[in-house]
Amino acid sequence: MSSVAVSTTVNGDAVEVLCDTDETLLDVLRDRLDMTGTKEGCGTGDCGACSVMLDGRLVCSCLVLGVEAEGREVETIEGMAEGEKLHPLQQKFLEHAALQCGVCTPGFLVAAKALLEVNDDPSESEVRYWLAGNLCRCTGYDKIVRAVLDTAKDMRSA
Repeated sequence: MSSVAVSTTVNGDAVEVLCDTDETLLDVLRDRLDMTGTKEGCGTGDCGACSVMLDGRLVCSCLVLGVEAEGREVETIEGMAEGEKLHPLQQKFLEHAALQCGVCTPGFLVAAKALLEVNDDPSESEVRYWLAGNLCRCTGYDKIVRAVLDTAKDMRSA
């Protein structure tokens, strides 16, 4: 196993990190950069808890090697809020009680933000389809879907 210096941008900040060539982006974020908001749920890309944006594309960070982030842009849950000001999706998740244990929440938020960036008026079916790669064992999905739809409505009227 060898280590490689990786230069990337995480949430708008240029970073350089030394990581092993077999280390996942999830592990680099959590263990090397102390960004523990992104969660590991399954380690196989099935649950979506580790969802991040990589060059504007939604990916499971457990399926991406850290070295693949070289020269690319990574957006994580830590980049959603602006200081103490929550992103509208984060606020709606609170208002709709769309979270419980919190393991899946960061992945749902990153995925929902990605949806609203390409479709500001999704139908309920579109939200459910877009979030199908994210699993929750606590809340069911209705509150999460309602929070996303409510956010979309508020963002359109703003």
